[in-house]
Amino acid sequence: MQEEEEEKESLILYLKKELEEALERNDFLEKENRDLKQEMIRLKAQIVSLKLHESERKSMLWKKFQSSGETIKNGESRQKVVVQELQVRQEKMQVPNAPPKVSPSAVITKLTSLSSAPPPPPLPSKMFVGSKSVRRVPEVVELYRLLSRKNANMEKKSNSGAILANAFTLNMIGEIENRSTHLTAIKSDVEKRKEFINVLIKEVESAAFKNISDVENFVEWLDQELSSLVDERAVLKHFSKWPEHKADALREAAFNYRDLRNLDLQVSSFQDDPKESLSKAVGKMQALQDRLETSLNGMERTRESMMKKYKDFQIPWEWLLDSGLIGQMKLSSLKLGREYMRRIVKEVQQNGEEDYLLQGARFAHRIHQFAGGFDNETIEAFHEMKKVGMSIST
Repeated sequence: MQEEEEEKESLILYLKKELEEALERNDFLEKENRDLKQEMIRLKAQIVSLKLHESERKSMLWKKFQSSGETIKNGESRQKVVVQELQVRQEKMQVPNAPPKVSPSAVITKLTSLSSAPPPPPLPSKMFVGSKSVRRVPEVVELYRLLSRKNANMEKKSNSGAILANAFTLNMIGEIENRSTHLTAIKSDVEKRKEFINVLIKEVESAAFKNISDVENFVEWLDQELSSLVDERAVLKHFSKWPEHKADALREAAFNYRDLRNLDLQVSSFQDDPKESLSKAVGKMQALQDRLETSLNGMERTRESMMKKYKDFQIPWEWLLDSGLIGQMKLSSLKLGREYMRRIVKEVQQNGEEDYLLQGARFAHRIHQFAGGFDNETIEAFHEMKKVGMSIST
């Protein structure tokens, strides 16, 4: 019975505490609501004042414009020249530059595939897919407001409230003006550059390649042309025919291939520096091998889906096979294995440390598993390391 009473008392205390916290939070929110209403009234008054000021400014400008009518008439011929120049520039911006030329084999593939292959089905929107995994956490907002409130109270001790309110108002007005300017620029691109974008749509839809290097050149050209838009995504979403999924696939293929090719070049051209310490030298080789394994393991996990997507969009996919760039990168890792084992042999011969051999054997096994074996040159390096190890043990 005593335990039950204690439990009841503890529960009552807990509930009282929860109730007090809830009441305190409610008071805080009510006070914040009143403050926000006052701030809203002040902002509305500020907006009205700004509108009046804007109206007066326009009136003054109109008067100046009327008084300068004679000057404008005298300079009419010059204005016509300026307008003509602007029209010429605008017409030039409506049509993109020609895309890069592709290899002859790629052109043949392009023509045959366009006549036989049906258009690929649309893929789900990335924005829609991503939004499903997001949920709101009210506690985050509450904590932010509480901390912001405390910070504001501390600042009021040294600063006047009027200064803070004015700064807030100016920041808000500036943000609204910037947003309005951005939206106006987007609308202008949508209306004035339809022909330009329609040409890009046709180029992307008809793009078909046999060599991945041609994809790289095409994507570089496409990005250069789209960079002339004020906001690529915002403008293109107004064009329902824009092949977003194919454009994204082209970019993905070009960027993935470029990154893997650059990494393969770093590995295959690696040279051990004998002047560096052992720890620094082997650290570089291990870091390169880590990057190799991470990149290829990630690529192999999604390889099947990527190959299917690239086939549907007439993008070269053979480089993803073990007989392509992926397999070449695994063989390039043998260079790291050889350099590593040779450096270990050198250190063992100079210092006689057997622990180095274990370190070399561990890395050699790692490379062997990753590449699927050794080539002749790597086998020689391994035998040399093994020979040195046997001579020390005997």
